[in-house]
Amino acid sequence: MAKLSLEEVETIAELAKLSLTEAEKRTFQEQLSAILEYAEMLQQVDTSDIPPTASAISLKNVMRSDETTLSLPNEAALFNAPEADAGSFRVRAVLD
Repeated sequence: MAKLSLEEVETIAELAKLSLTEAEKRTFQEQLSAILEYAEMLQQVDTSDIPPTASAISLKNVMRSDETTLSLPNEAALFNAPEADAGSFRVRAVLD
């Protein structure tokens, strides 16, 4: 059973730059001790038959392959443009 002392909780709080009341220290002592007990329980699980993996789920490329297709004609693309110049959209300068 991993039970943290109040001194250890105070050290953790100091490292985290937290100022805790005595009630908060006791609350965190219980909560952090429970987390450590759970971690100890997980350490007892036999994982010898499980191969090491980089990810728990199989990963695959979700990107579609690039395919060339006909694009929108320039005149159609610029049809509703507020301003156009030499076949391009004309916009006001963002940086001076």
